[in-house]
Amino acid sequence: MNHADILIIGGGAAGLMCASVAGQRGRSVVVLEGSNRIGKKILMSGGGRCNFTNLHTDASHFLSTNPHFCKSALSRYTQWDFLALVEKHGIAWHEKTLGQLFCNESSKDIVAMLLSECNDAGVQILTQCSDISVSTKGPFQVECNHGKFSCESLVIATGGLSIPKMGASDLGYRLARQFNVPLQEPRAGLVPLTFTGPTHDLCHRLSGVSTQVKVAVTATPGKDKVAVTSIRNRDKVTVTGIFVEDMLFTHRGLSGPAMLQVSSYWNPGDAIVVDLLPGVDAGE
Repeated sequence: MNHADILIIGGGAAGLMCASVAGQRGRSVVVLEGSNRIGKKILMSGGGRCNFTNLHTDASHFLSTNPHFCKSALSRYTQWDFLALVEKHGIAWHEKTLGQLFCNESSKDIVAMLLSECNDAGVQILTQCSDISVSTKGPFQVECNHGKFSCESLVIATGGLSIPKMGASDLGYRLARQFNVPLQEPRAGLVPLTFTGPTHDLCHRLSGVSTQVKVAVTATPGKDKVAVTSIRNRDKVTVTGIFVEDMLFTHRGLSGPAMLQVSSYWNPGDAIVVDLLPGVDAGE
């Protein structure tokens, strides 16, 4: 049986960052990645240029049932720390709207940076790991197609269910249940909106058109029409998730930063209100 101080299941951004830091602190680290390569979601993020951090990152921009959960992590490792790491590796970057930072060249630069940090720290990375199971006998015992491993600390960095074709699975949820870790019911977030019927037909005809909008979620017990007519009278509705960003019409519905953001605030029964002329009087 192979032994490591720390075993990390998941070779994405979180797993690789954890591995490199643990390795730099003198721990022996093994990363088990189910896909055929590490960092697949990094490679596709930001349209292939990886929106790797934001200048305005702080706890107020995170959604959680415990709003204090991320404060200590964000204060101990800030966006400036990660930006310093990016610059240490000579990766050119630029700022887009609202403090978003992107690579000038390619998301591959961020993957290469994380891999270099792991290599320097002596981290062992195994890809195409399947049939992973975990036992708690003595130290943690993990078994997969690559063999058996034992470790003092086990890190689950498998991500969520977002993109199955990229290797996303429910392994993290299954392990949480196995170890009696409380779970919130999974739900979609940061996703485009898809429609059927006339709204779908409208979006399909306008596919490719992008414009800046003001979008909000209104929680009201009435029909959508009630929410739309009442948004000007906010004592009648609860307005959350207000964003002024670009919206993109697609062949299936609505996407773009505005819709991706507001999707995290929407619940079934809520209305989504879109102002296509933010700050402009349409009558004038």
